[in-house]
Amino acid sequence: MATPAHYKPAQAALGIGFLVLATACFAVLDTTVKYVGAFVPVLMAVWFRYVFHAVVVTAVMLPLRGRSLVQTAHPRFQLLRGSLLLTVSALSFVALQYMPVGEFTAIVMITPLVVTLLAALFLRERVTWPRWLLVAGGFTGALLVVQPGSDVIGWASLLPLVMVFTYAWFQILTSKMARTEDPMTMHFYTGWVGALLASLALPLVWQAIPDATTFALLCLIGLMGTVGHFLLILAFARTQASTLTPYLYGQIGFAMFCGWLVFGHVAGQLELIGIVLIVLCGATASWLTARDRRLPVEQPEA
Repeated sequence: MATPAHYKPAQAALGIGFLVLATACFAVLDTTVKYVGAFVPVLMAVWFRYVFHAVVVTAVMLPLRGRSLVQTAHPRFQLLRGSLLLTVSALSFVALQYMPVGEFTAIVMITPLVVTLLAALFLRERVTWPRWLLVAGGFTGALLVVQPGSDVIGWASLLPLVMVFTYAWFQILTSKMARTEDPMTMHFYTGWVGALLASLALPLVWQAIPDATTFALLCLIGLMGTVGHFLLILAFARTQASTLTPYLYGQIGFAMFCGWLVFGHVAGQLELIGIVLIVLCGATASWLTARDRRLPVEQPEA
C-alpha cells in the first residue's frame, strides 16, 4: 500500500521524536503514580489524572472545534469506552504499588498480542501461524517477568494481566469507533467519562493531601497523561503507524531507568529475558497490524 500523501518522509523523524517524548511522559507518569501511592489513596491519583485531562482538552479544543467536538453518533459506546479506560487506569495504578515500574510496563506491552488472541477467539478473525508464534512468545515473556508461583511479584501479577485484557477490549472498541468517530471527540469523552465516574467514588477515599509536594506530584500525573496523549496525536498526524509502532516499546527502557533512578530497582536475569521476548514479539505484531490495516496503535499510558 502506498504511503498516504499527507505523510511526508521529511516529517518521519519529527513524528518519531514526538512519539519517543510521549513514551517518556508515560514512564514518568507511572513512576510518579508508584511514588505518590505511598502518601494518598490510588483513586485520588486516578481522579487527578482524569480531571486534569478533561479540563485541559476542553479548554484547548472547545474554542477550536466548537459543537463538533461533542457531537457523536454513538454516545453509549463513548460511555463504554471511557469506562473501560478508567478501569484500565485504576487497575494499573493499583498494580504499580506492588510491582517494579519496568516489569509492569513490559507486561502492559503484550496488549497487541492479546488483541490478536481476542480477535481470533471472539471476532472470528483469521490469524496466521506467524502471529500465533508471536502471541506464544509474548506470553512466554510475560511468564518469565511475573514468575507465577514465586515470591518475586506474587498475586499482584494478576492485576496487570487483567488490565491488559481489559485494555485489549478497549483497543478493539476504539478500532471500530475510529471508522465513524473523530479521534479528538473520543479523546474528549474519554477524559470526561473517567473524571465523572472517578468523582462518584472519590468521597469514599478522599483524605487531606499531606503537603504541597504531594499536590504537585498529583498534578504532574495529570500533566504527563495529557501531554503524552497530545504528543501521540502529533506523532500519528505526521508519520504512518507502521513506522511508529516499534518505537512505542521505548517506554520499557524509560520505565526501567525511572524505576532505577527513583526506587533503585534493577531487573533480574529472567525478567530481562522475558522483557526482550515481549519487545520482540509485541513490536513485530504491532508493526504487522499497523502495516496491514493502517490502524494507529494507541499507547497504554500505564
